[in-house]
Amino acid sequence: MTVPVRSLRREAAARLRAAGVGSPEYDADELLSHVLGLPRTRLPLVDDVTDAQAEAFVGLLDRRAAREPLQHLTGIAAFRHVELVVGPGVFVPRPETELLAGWAVDRARELVAQGRTPVVVDLCTGSGAVARAVADEVPEARVYAVELDPAAHAWAERNLAGTGVDLRLGDMADAFPDLEGEVDVVTCNPPYIPLEAWESVAPEARDHDPELALFSGPDGLDAFRVLERRAAALLRVGAVLGAEHADVQGESAPAVFAAAGRWREVVDHADLAGRARFVTARLAR
Repeated sequence: MTVPVRSLRREAAARLRAAGVGSPEYDADELLSHVLGLPRTRLPLVDDVTDAQAEAFVGLLDRRAAREPLQHLTGIAAFRHVELVVGPGVFVPRPETELLAGWAVDRARELVAQGRTPVVVDLCTGSGAVARAVADEVPEARVYAVELDPAAHAWAERNLAGTGVDLRLGDMADAFPDLEGEVDVVTCNPPYIPLEAWESVAPEARDHDPELALFSGPDGLDAFRVLERRAAALLRVGAVLGAEHADVQGESAPAVFAAAGRWREVVDHADLAGRARFVTARLAR
């Protein structure tokens, strides 16, 4: 027996939409292509699937409707030009973080064009997404990454294996003492959700991402304050930092750096939807 793919896709998308999934058609197609072992773009060429394939698909669909992250079900998260392995115990990289990674890539490439070897440090690396992207797109760079959570660090080890990235297990508050005053670019996607906002967080993140990667004190900026101090110690004078924040922190996150008195060119940047997304700054002294 076989099951028509067109009706299967339509019914699956409707079910995910009813469950509150934000991208029901995309997620349904990703799950089906995962089951079939095909690129999503080839699904329109498939007329029918076997009963066994349909059963496997419905099983994954049940879990996605319960708001288990899509990437946990497929085991893969696409990030810029690379694929990362992800699962329980690590923060799933979001598309908006690709903008921060792109900013870091551009800064590193500028230094390469000047005949220099960029030193890039990714704090709170999680899955290793930003570090992996920089290493992939700027092979001339020396890239370092640190992660505090042992479970997340284990995922980063898998994603950064063979890339040349120097990955360490530890706290960003005192990471890389051997690099102080020598770093050209610091990136960070720290936890930034206020503790009181727990109930407003999407189930995919609240119930499945590590709390250590999500929450950061009463105002969501505790990690930013640590980041400001550590980045100031790591960077060369005139070097730069970029850090992601929540869309409601377009003023408060930059204010952490502006208030410190040792940063210039403190600028906030919007994502593709026009929402405040990450702050950059240059170390003045």
